[in-house]
Amino acid sequence: MIQRLKENLEALEEGCSNLEKQIENMKLFGVPVVVAINKFTTDTKREIELIRKKAISAGAEDAVLSEVWAHGSKGGEKLAQAVVKACQKKSNFKFLYPLDWPIKRKIETIAKKIYGAASVEYAEAAEKAIALYTKLGYDKLPLCMAKTHLSLSHDPKLKGRPQGFTLPIRDLRVSVGAGFLYPLCGTMRTMPGLPTHPAGEKMDIDKNGNVVGLF
Repeated sequence: MIQRLKENLEALEEGCSNLEKQIENMKLFGVPVVVAINKFTTDTKREIELIRKKAISAGAEDAVLSEVWAHGSKGGEKLAQAVVKACQKKSNFKFLYPLDWPIKRKIETIAKKIYGAASVEYAEAAEKAIALYTKLGYDKLPLCMAKTHLSLSHDPKLKGRPQGFTLPIRDLRVSVGAGFLYPLCGTMRTMPGLPTHPAGEKMDIDKNGNVVGLF
C-alpha cells in the first residue's frame, strides 16, 4: 500500500528560505530569474501557490510548473514561454568577481555572498597550494568550488539558509586543461557523484552471456 504524503505548508515555508537565497544569488549576476516548480503527484495546489508567492516575492520574474516528466514537451510549454519572456527583458549581466583578484579574495567572495558564510578557514595544504598556484600564474583562473550539494554550506546538516558559519578550505587543486581552480570545502571526495543505488547495481550477465539491466 502506497502511503500518501500529507500537505505541510509550515515545513514548505521554512524550506523556502533556501529558494529565496538561490534567487538572491542569481540576481547578483544581473539577470532575470525564472523558477521551475518540478511538480510531484503528491504536491497540493496550496503548496504550489506558496512556492509561487515566495519566489516572486524574493524577486523572481515568475514561478511556473514543470510537468515534463508526465506530459513530455507539452508539460514544459508554459515554463519555456516564461523563460523566453524573461530573456526579452533588459539585463545587466556581470560576473561575481574579476579574474585578476587574488585566489583568497575570490574564495571569500563566493563564501560570503553566495553561501552566507561569515569567514573562511584555510588548512595548511590549502595555504601551500594557493602559494604555489599563485607563483605559477594560475591565480588568474576562475574557481569551481567543490562542496556538498545538500547544503548552501560545506555541511550537509546545515539546511535552509545557513548564515554566520566558517567555511573550511581543506585543499586547492587545479584543472589546467579545463582552465579553473577548485577549492575543496570540508569533507569532499573528488570523484563522480553517485546516487544511493547506482544504475550499475542493476547490471548483470545472464546465463546466456547477455548483458542485462542497462535500461
